[in-house]
Amino acid sequence: MRIAFILIGLLISTASMAGGTFVRIPGGEFRSILKYEDSKGPQKVQSFEMMITPVSNQEFLAFVKNNPQWQSQNIAPVFAEKGRYLSHWQSPVLLGDKALPNQPVVHVSWFAASAYCESQQARLPTWLEWELVASADTTRRDARKDPLWRESILSWYAKPASTPLASVGHSPANVYGVQDMHGLIWEWTEDYSAMLVSGDNRTQSDPDKAKFCGAGALSMEDRENYAVMMRVAMLSSLEAVNSTSNLGFRCARDIH
Repeated sequence: MRIAFILIGLLISTASMAGGTFVRIPGGEFRSILKYEDSKGPQKVQSFEMMITPVSNQEFLAFVKNNPQWQSQNIAPVFAEKGRYLSHWQSPVLLGDKALPNQPVVHVSWFAASAYCESQQARLPTWLEWELVASADTTRRDARKDPLWRESILSWYAKPASTPLASVGHSPANVYGVQDMHGLIWEWTEDYSAMLVSGDNRTQSDPDKAKFCGAGALSMEDRENYAVMMRVAMLSSLEAVNSTSNLGFRCARDIH
């Protein structure tokens, strides 16, 4: 991915842009649903900042206007799927009725999401950072053991994909002050491609098999947490050029 970031950096103008609002997330130890082979037990997470809401259509529109190489008619095939990238917009620089300004931007590739975050002097959150924030509800930093909390997330998964997206900021803020971690869209993470773990080495070299085996191929600390497991399975099935109608992103940044 290092080469990809270098290429992205070369494709971003130096124009300053208005981005979303960030909030500080305190660091500490966190027990991920993923089993990390190189480190047992809780993982250490450094304090960082995260955008309160996902990036909206109007925010991404400002980005592509300042960086025309990321407009749909100009995007290089190595960075996004032609015909799918921002396909719900009326034109490369016009949102239209199917992409309202305050709805989260979707149909964006990992490369495009990374480029936007870099333009904000930020980056995509790691899975561990995203999972830490997504584990909170309005009163608790870790609500994952609550079956009602898990069921509320699963109920969103059951909604038809054709359901129009709500505006960003539609859900109550969790204890960190972050909104829309669940119930709105799926979200890219910086290290999404490193999350698929299989107990059978014979599947590691078969990308198609990995793409369709989903959660059954994941090594998990908490297999009961199906709500989060679905996220991992979905992200693990993607390539960086892919985009879907319910996949967007938000940015994070280090605290120096």
